[in-house]
Amino acid sequence: MEQHIATLLVNTHSAEQGTRKQAELDLLHAQTNPEFPLALLRIGSAADAAVDLRQSAWSYLRKFIEHNWAPDNETGKLPSIPIDDSTKDQIRNVALEQALGTEGQRKIKVAASYAISKIALADFPEQWPTLLPTVLSVISTGTDVQLHGALVILQDLVEEALSEETFQENARNVIKACYEVAVNTGRKETHRGLAVQVFRNCLNHMDTLKDSQKKAVMEFAKEILDVWMPFFEQVLAASLPVSEVSDTHPEAWYGPVALKVQAVKTLTKIKAVFPSLLLPLSPKLFTATWQELKRLSPAYQAFFVTSDAQSRLEDMDGLPYSLDFLVLDELDFLNQCMRAQPVQASLNADIQAHGAVHDTPWVHELMELLVTYSQITKEEEGLWEFDFSLYIAEESGMTANYTARTACGDLLIKLGEWLGPQAIGGLFAYSKTLFSGPADWQRQEAALFLVGTILSDFAECEKPVPAEIPEAYIQLVSYALGRGNEHLLVSRGFIVAGTLAQLYPPTVDLFLDKVMHTLTQDGDELVRVACIKSLEGLLRAGVPVERQGQIISVIQAFLESKDQEDLESADDLLLTILEVLHLVINMDARIALHPDGKAIDILFLVAKNGADNFQITSVVHEAFEDIASSVKDTNDPALYTALCAKALPSITGAIDVANLTQDEPLVSLAAELLELLVEYGSDPLPAGFVNTLFPKINRLLMTSPEADVLRPATNAVKYMLEHGHHQVFSYSDENNRSGIEVCLVIIDRLLSPQIKDVAACAVGGLAAELVEKAGQERLGPFLPQLLQGVATRLDTAQNASLIQSLSLVFARLSLEGAQDVVNFLSEIQINGHNGLQVVLGKWLENSTTFAGYDDIRQNVIALSKIYSLDDPRVSQTQVKGDLVIPDSNRIMTRSRSKQNPDQYTIIPAPLKILKLLVDELLSASGAQTTINAEAAAELADVGLDDDDDDEGWEDDDTLDLTREGTKAELMKFLESSRHKDDETGAYLREFFAQAAREGVARFQEWYNMLTEDEKGKLQECLTQ
Repeated sequence: MEQHIATLLVNTHSAEQGTRKQAELDLLHAQTNPEFPLALLRIGSAADAAVDLRQSAWSYLRKFIEHNWAPDNETGKLPSIPIDDSTKDQIRNVALEQALGTEGQRKIKVAASYAISKIALADFPEQWPTLLPTVLSVISTGTDVQLHGALVILQDLVEEALSEETFQENARNVIKACYEVAVNTGRKETHRGLAVQVFRNCLNHMDTLKDSQKKAVMEFAKEILDVWMPFFEQVLAASLPVSEVSDTHPEAWYGPVALKVQAVKTLTKIKAVFPSLLLPLSPKLFTATWQELKRLSPAYQAFFVTSDAQSRLEDMDGLPYSLDFLVLDELDFLNQCMRAQPVQASLNADIQAHGAVHDTPWVHELMELLVTYSQITKEEEGLWEFDFSLYIAEESGMTANYTARTACGDLLIKLGEWLGPQAIGGLFAYSKTLFSGPADWQRQEAALFLVGTILSDFAECEKPVPAEIPEAYIQLVSYALGRGNEHLLVSRGFIVAGTLAQLYPPTVDLFLDKVMHTLTQDGDELVRVACIKSLEGLLRAGVPVERQGQIISVIQAFLESKDQEDLESADDLLLTILEVLHLVINMDARIALHPDGKAIDILFLVAKNGADNFQITSVVHEAFEDIASSVKDTNDPALYTALCAKALPSITGAIDVANLTQDEPLVSLAAELLELLVEYGSDPLPAGFVNTLFPKINRLLMTSPEADVLRPATNAVKYMLEHGHHQVFSYSDENNRSGIEVCLVIIDRLLSPQIKDVAACAVGGLAAELVEKAGQERLGPFLPQLLQGVATRLDTAQNASLIQSLSLVFARLSLEGAQDVVNFLSEIQINGHNGLQVVLGKWLENSTTFAGYDDIRQNVIALSKIYSLDDPRVSQTQVKGDLVIPDSNRIMTRSRSKQNPDQYTIIPAPLKILKLLVDELLSASGAQTTINAEAAAELADVGLDDDDDDEGWEDDDTLDLTREGTKAELMKFLESSRHKDDETGAYLREFFAQAAREGVARFQEWYNMLTEDEKGKLQECLTQ
């Protein structure tokens, strides 16, 4: 069988798709043969076989093990292809032999180790108790080849297979083994780094255990860190091997850099988990890291700024070994150390001794260091000049790329949080030397990048900056703008100009003309793109409204100068242009309606090119809504007619040419904009509005299966009924069907089971609006059919929005005719069940999840009216009551949840209604907010009592429970979707008072069935 399997494995790598697919299918069929895993095992362990074939065999064996070794952890489902115990024993033994043996093929060792980790997840320690002792033994006594395999296995065990209990039993031995390898200079640095990585993963377990056994864990941590810290200090202080500075990494640096990276990462982890234990050493570690970064700066400059050395290099085990990784981690750790009180005390003493921040030597040295590592690398320079969209993505923070440049900006921001505006002054003092000496555009650009970063942070946080600081920087920015062919420096100057203006508005006039002039020239594309970004900042600072038309014209000209294909792939640039356009429109939204205005045309042009980008469509939606709402606020029908004339050709054009049976993002956006246009329509709608739009909307609703099209299009019809129902009723289509008939056909399609819940979730609003506006006299026999369809779809609905939408059809009808609703539902059958039972059951079960002030208020009033009927049919309807809390304290996994679904009490509908109304009164009165505030305060108190381990460190970017602002935010987060609503609260207080006073619908009888907690809440709310 082995030869056959080997042939299939080879064929899975065939360039011929048919051969490859057939081989994969044959391997799938071969799995049912009991010999299949053993055949893979023999191929993988055959020393004379090709490495690629052996690696493939181990890969397939690992997947086979993953699916068939043990029952599924989530579902408890047994494997479809069981493996007998003798085969398992053989696989375990051979896999361990391969991983820990003396054969030097690293790929095979790693592949075998992966298989072992999958087995260990199921078998360790119960079925494989010897695994960990065997691995630790090899780590202590094995050769380098054996050590590598053992460390890979140990890494997987610690990361995936060790439970808290097993880790506690073996932590000392595991950490001791890692330490012995880490400090052994006779071992390879990569192996030592791997050992440090395993130790770092042990800290994750200790972090988890700290929650339940803090004292014991802290004592153990202090014990082991007392042993490990001298090693980390030694690694950090050690210089890299002497090597001539060249344009690429010396091979002799690979191992030492890999070890240093792991050491620094582990120190950062220690700071996160055991900050108090690291605090006393923070000054020494800060100094060592600073000195290391100073030593590395010439090499970094040579490798990445002057030359284009390869970056982000990792070995087969995932250990980083290139200099850029080390610099990045050390900059981050330096940032952490600077937050330590002993470090800040020492640095602050130096500042006091020198009288001012900008005169302090360490500030000057730090700024020099930050500028060095903030320089644009050769790789970035090449990428940005090739694709300006990457540049704008970096500038807009729309990339996950984290570099030394980014880390330097973060460190400077942290310095600004500590020293305030004086940090900017310290940077300026150093930057002046760069602009007054020999021109070095890369360092000048880096200095401006840093000041732009910290100024942006001050602007976002609304921190004041003394006027002399931006005034001082005007000279440096102006210098950059005049540097001609140094395009990246000029670009940086424009971007900083936009940031500077937000903190110092007098600079707007100074820079706006330069930005506008540059945008109209055929200059460097990168510079023009930077001007767009700069324009965003200038607009946020406040541009005179009379410049609005000129800015729109410049944006239009810029877009027209671009190739259509370039725009389609430039989402980040389009998003920035949209942000600028949005800001321009908000200066005076009426500009969009001017006959010669191009704002809406530009909006749709950008939307057309970026319709498949969620961020772009969101900004387009927001900008168009601002225009439509501002027109609505004027209450001027002529302005709304002008808006329709501007917007409808583009919106309907997208619908007319689209294939509605496919997912086309532009059609979805067009439907959303159409919804907004009708939602903010005039009352009444302009003459002929419905005749123009209804056929197009009907085409959308009767053709498209897409939720993103059906939802907004359904709402558009609802708003047409709301603002212009007379036009709808007088409408007739090409088949001579009336507007009411067209609406009924649309509703019928949306209620059909072929339409998914998420796509149909707006149908209830449309149905309710149609019933309300048309009434019994117009709908006639269609009304019962419509309501029967709504009730039937409600029975099967699972989506919360659809359930709310359909339930509110009956809620709105109940406001004026609760008895008619109960009568109707009692007389119909839905899938063999009484309609009242089906609708009330679903309605009451989901009422607590309803959202929106108006919907909640209507629901509350409707339920109170149904209750007040005291109809025996309602009283006899049994619905879900309170959740039954099980006595078990076992953790409820997904598989257990499926086996033991939630159980509820069964109670009469009137009692359920009262329970819901008590909860709604609580929310409407603001009492729920008080309860949540108390919960937030209790949580904050718990946080204060429980976690004082980071005392002595400046607050990190984690939740600070001591801040009043955080408490307020936490309280807001804890609130449900229900907020204080005076109108609803007043109605419910009057309802309960009258019900108690007059005994409405046997109120006392139902009141006695409420829980004591509910009675207490009701009494509290009624006495407010």
